[in-house]
Amino acid sequence: MPAMPAAAHRSRRTSDTALRFGRVAAMGAVTVLVLIAGVWASWGTAQHVMLTKGRERGTVTVTRCGEDTCSGPYAPVSAGSTARARVEIDRSVGVRVGRTYTVVVKPDTDRVVRSGPAGVLYAWVPLGGALLLASVVVAGGMRRPRAGRLLAGSGVALLTAAFLAV
Repeated sequence: MPAMPAAAHRSRRTSDTALRFGRVAAMGAVTVLVLIAGVWASWGTAQHVMLTKGRERGTVTVTRCGEDTCSGPYAPVSAGSTARARVEIDRSVGVRVGRTYTVVVKPDTDRVVRSGPAGVLYAWVPLGGALLLASVVVAGGMRRPRAGRLLAGSGVALLTAAFLAV
């Protein structure tokens, strides 16, 4: 096999470097997009649970459950909160008929979200899934297995904590 001229060898090295950079940049963009989507999906609920100052806080005793939501009477705990005969909470694995949960009322609605540690962890579950998905992209697409394991470990820890808390 004839030897490759020095100029052709440099050109090939440059194109390999450019392709590697392009792959890392594209996979990095996908990773950032997935993580932003996870935060966005989580923030819709998390903002009510984490930023409770000035919000109505209380308890709901679940009396019945439908396909997507459960409902029951709301008893206020915070000043300025009013009792309601019926509020709705999203149905999940952790919501059962007959149990009482601490909740925060979403502004201008009769919908509530769980509060406390279980509510915070449950609110961030979409981010946990995004961390798992991003770990595959980072480990495989960017060829950064340590960073991928870190993301996967964080996602598994978040999802496990949410499962145990709910």
